[in-house]
Amino acid sequence: MSSVPKRQKLDAVADGNTSTGANEEESEALEQIDACQNEIDALNEKASEEILKVEQKYNKLRKPCYEKRSELVKRIPNFWVTSFINHPQVSGILDEEEEECLHALNKLEVEEFEDIKSGYRINFHFDENPYFENKILTKEFHLNSAAASENGDWPASTSTPIQWKEGKNLLKQLLTKPYGNKKKRNSDYKTFFDWFSDNADPVNDEIAELIKDDLWPNPLQYYLVPDIEVEPEDEDDNEDNEEEAFDEEDGEDEGDEDLEDEDDK
Repeated sequence: MSSVPKRQKLDAVADGNTSTGANEEESEALEQIDACQNEIDALNEKASEEILKVEQKYNKLRKPCYEKRSELVKRIPNFWVTSFINHPQVSGILDEEEEECLHALNKLEVEEFEDIKSGYRINFHFDENPYFENKILTKEFHLNSAAASENGDWPASTSTPIQWKEGKNLLKQLLTKPYGNKKKRNSDYKTFFDWFSDNADPVNDEIAELIKDDLWPNPLQYYLVPDIEVEPEDEDDNEDNEEEAFDEEDGEDEGDEDLEDEDDK
């Protein structure tokens, strides 16, 4: 199958074998298409600005609802750690020891900057716990120049330094721990606190995006994940299995009798 030949740019010199009239007509059409495309791009840019304004408006309207939800969540023990454990991706970086630590997590909140495209922060609020002194751990993302970090670099992310209590540094302990526990991690991060402390690639932070766009908007769907119930086997299946087992036993008995007859001979 022949490939379609690449077209010249608008200011390219026409091929000598192409007729002047046809070439001028094509050039004129390409110029008009280019003009249409510029109009489309301008409208897209305007639409993005309008969408941003709408998002900012509804972020403000949603804020009281989020605050009310946070207060109600405090009445439910282990709400957030349960939601984390039930989340199919976030649970993949949770170690058992970290799950114990996250029982002290009493509030999670995501705050988008005024210019939504510029970044956001995730705040983890903790009760007094045996692992660290911090009451709030924050991971903040600066994704463009409008919200550049203090050193002026962007994109960038920062994390609150964790003030570990003596002998309770989970990050140090778990990074030296082998993978061989109950969960198989399909992630670049070995543990939750490894993810929290790492700021190498803020643009492609999958865990942060999952928390911001999936877990935070509706954590209830993960908190209420039902336990998987083992379906009882059908009686017909049990009868078939019993018959197969009975036939196998008969075969073994017959085989033993044949061997005894051979020995007698």
